[in-house]
Order: sequence, then structure tokens, then C-alpha cells
Amino acid sequence: MKTIPYNIIIESVAKLCEEAATELPPDVLTALQKALVQEESPTGREILRQCLENADIASGLDDPICQDTGMANFFVDLGAEVLVSGGTLTEAIQEGTRRGYRDGFLRKSMVADPLFDRKNTGDNTPAMIHVTIFPGDSLRITILPKGGGCENMSALAMLKPSQGEEGVAAFVADTVINSGGKPCPPVIVGVGIGGGSDRAMHLAKKALLRPVGEPNEDTRYAQLEQKILEKINASGVGPQGLGGRITALAVHIEQCACHLASLPVAVNLNCHAARRASVQL
Repeated sequence: MKTIPYNIIIESVAKLCEEAATELPPDVLTALQKALVQEESPTGREILRQCLENADIASGLDDPICQDTGMANFFVDLGAEVLVSGGTLTEAIQEGTRRGYRDGFLRKSMVADPLFDRKNTGDNTPAMIHVTIFPGDSLRITILPKGGGCENMSALAMLKPSQGEEGVAAFVADTVINSGGKPCPPVIVGVGIGGGSDRAMHLAKKALLRPVGEPNEDTRYAQLEQKILEKINASGVGPQGLGGRITALAVHIEQCACHLASLPVAVNLNCHAARRASVQL
């Protein structure tokens, strides 16, 4: 049994919040640089150049990449042989989020009630926490901050199984294309297929954790990812929705079993500032 102190988790999460807000992961930067080479539209190229310049400035000044520092989503891989001492794992993550957003002077975007009492909580909590338990004695925490623009373009369809691959490709591509410039393209497209409606949505967001452009391990799904990406990038939506070749940097699919009468398909988008950061304890 491995024991991890409560305060260590708080400190680690606080640092993750600041790191994710100010530093784009290397794979995202590489994908944007590649997109700049591939983009043919002068306007699109200038937008991509500015995206890269913005990321460089943010990193150099230790300032947020975007003013919308997002809802804090955490994906936690918890070893079954890990014990948190001094408090609970979930409350440590919540407290780390409070401190990270406070100390990093990051925008607080969470309201206490979605409908009747839309008052800002003042500390960007509650964070959304997803925990997976696995055999082992390590704890890995990943933050995925999601801004409102890209999160608002999420979509779910309960397709008929008979709609198959073509139905999935059409739904995903149409969702991205119809969102236009709202999610701040070029986007990364997370797709969840299978489970129930809730599981499909979770898979779609989890798919955004994969390094940009890393294909699905199943070659059939990898081919579908490429097919959907080509369909999206043939739309002409382009960077920031102002026209061009590169509307999406990648399509990532995660899949799981589902009911024989169902074909759930969910879409979750990440903007060009695809922020994430991880720590292993």
C-alpha cells in the first residue's frame, strides 16, 4: 500500500491548473506548426501564425493562453493500492483547483446553479472529476480545462445501428462543420462511440487526452478517424471559421460495448488552445 499525503495532492493540482493555462503541450504546438505549412488560405495562415505567437508569448510571460481558463476537468487514474492520508482525493483536487486558479490569477468561470442561481462561485470550483481505478500503487492526475466556446458545441446522437459507419461519419462531420468558428478552430475532435448516452459523452471528452493525431489502436477506427478528418477539412470552414483547409487538427475516437439496439455517438471539441497537463504521484 502506498500512502500519498492530502497536501501533496493539493499542491500538485494547483500547479497543474497554472501549467495547463499557460503552456500548450508539445504535441499541440507541433500540430499547429504542421497546420501552418498545410494551410493554403492567406487568412488561415495568418490566424495559425498568431495562434503560435500567442502560445509563445503566454509561455514566456507565464500568462494564460486564453482569457477563458475554462471549467477544470480532471481524469484520475487511481491505483487500488493507493491511500490518501489526511483527507479525501476528491476534496484535495477541489482545494487544489481553488488554490491554482487563485494563485495563478486565472479567470473563475463556474456558477453555483445552472438555471436559477447563476452566481459565480468565485474559485472555479466545483471541478469535474472522473476517476478510474486500476491495479497498482500510483496516482496519475490529468487536467483538461475546457472553455465555454468549444464545450458548447458538444453533441450527442442515438443513432440506429443500421446507420453504421456512414451515419457516424456524417453526424460527427456535420456537428463540427455546423459549429463554424464558434469553437475557435482548428479544433481537435473527440468522439465517443458506444456505452449509453452518458458513457459516450465521457468517452468523447476522454478522447481529447490522446496526443494530437495519435491513431486509435484498432485500425478500423483509425481509418474512420482519418475519413472524418478529411471530410471536415474539405468543408472550407478553416481557422477561426474564416475559410481555409485546416478546420480540424485531428479526430480521436474512443469506443466501448453498447446495447444491441443502440449506437450512441458523442462529440466533444477542443479549441486550438488544447490545454492539458498531468502529474504522476
